[in-house]
Amino acid sequence: MHPRLQAVVKAYDVRGRSPEQLDSGLARALGSAFADETGISDGRGKAVVGRDMRASSPEIAGAIADGIRGRGAGVVDIGLASTDLLYCASGVLDLPGVMVTASHNPAGDNGLKMCRAGARPIGLDTGLAAMAEVAGPMLETDSTPADESGGLEQLAFLETYVKTLLDLAPVRGRRLTVAVDAGNGMAGHTVPAVFDGLRASGLDVELVPLYLELDGTFPNHEANPLDHSTLVDLQAAVREHGADIGLAFDGDADRCFVIDETGEVVSPSAITGLIATRHLAIEPGATILHNVITSRAVPEIVSEHGGTPIRTPVGHSLIKAEMARTGAVFGGEHSGHFYFREFYLADSGMLAALHVMAALAETDRSVSDLMAEFLRYSSSGEINSRVDDAPAVLGRLEETYAEHELDHLDGLTVTADDWWFNVRPSNTEPLLRLNVEGADDATMARVRDDVLAVIRS
Repeated sequence: MHPRLQAVVKAYDVRGRSPEQLDSGLARALGSAFADETGISDGRGKAVVGRDMRASSPEIAGAIADGIRGRGAGVVDIGLASTDLLYCASGVLDLPGVMVTASHNPAGDNGLKMCRAGARPIGLDTGLAAMAEVAGPMLETDSTPADESGGLEQLAFLETYVKTLLDLAPVRGRRLTVAVDAGNGMAGHTVPAVFDGLRASGLDVELVPLYLELDGTFPNHEANPLDHSTLVDLQAAVREHGADIGLAFDGDADRCFVIDETGEVVSPSAITGLIATRHLAIEPGATILHNVITSRAVPEIVSEHGGTPIRTPVGHSLIKAEMARTGAVFGGEHSGHFYFREFYLADSGMLAALHVMAALAETDRSVSDLMAEFLRYSSSGEINSRVDDAPAVLGRLEETYAEHELDHLDGLTVTADDWWFNVRPSNTEPLLRLNVEGADDATMARVRDDVLAVIRS
């Protein structure tokens, strides 16, 4: 792989500093390779292109479009979009798509998320590596096909996106006050439209807005709700306004975290459990996916409600492929990604939020009360440790915990009667990521500290 591409091509997408690593030349080359990989070259089809609010996104999106058009394919430009809006357009229009975004990464980064027609994911092993091989020689010669014979059309898709989501998760019932922190990311584009749609459908809903202004410099905080320090303002707003619920989105709005009425962060595993039960009530016996770091409460709850739980590795392209293979109706990740069969197997933070709001509006219960039945164990959250030799550390852990149940579905998972932990290497950094769950706080803390002592020794 060309060194410039090697620096930015990741397991599931393209990310790097822009323009230092990801510039218009590299984007144009990848656009050409994308057209070839998805079979739309030489007038055989079109692709949909969307972008986030970062300063470099218009130029990168334009270069992607030029690369696609230079291969004789058409481009449908939907302009500003969240990643799930792009997936929706790819699904509804049945076109391959490119989303220009670096999600929750720092302001100076940018990236590309790509999919085939119907929002089918493209990852390193499913087309991205092949595209990099095609794009590499173009960078050497500084040339890409440039006749731009493919057409270019602008399409406003936000209204269709809103209708699609509200058809899948209608919210009816009592009045709700909802605080939303968009982190100056793309939820600032989609949330007002979705809430307008909710009101038009008859729901009495008040929006308490935080940082809905689109600003790729992220002036208030990083748009990364996985880092709970970014949730402080939302937690305060929920308490100050007496909101029923708080919602926090990442930069491209494909992830959502929930804050309860007391200002506490709700575990994404509990959200997975709740949404799973809603799907199982409609489709008894359905298959539900959950990744290796999701609480063991999730498969317990799925089984108790008559569903079939299937455990998967972490990662959106892997989960989407497994959803297609198994026919799963829903899948949840502990990182705040939620996947829906009826949403083209794609993940949508907003659709997940609507499911939680719908469950809340249907009752007079609070979020904390609603979630209590899905919170059964104590969790450490993800703890990162920098290591020089990840395989050696994993080997030490296997030796230390050899008497317990071990599996290698994704990293190393060790399971005992009243606790489990998973350690996974990062795809992009010299880090090991640890997640621990125990029957109670004391058990979790003991196992966490013991495992960290081995990792960091």
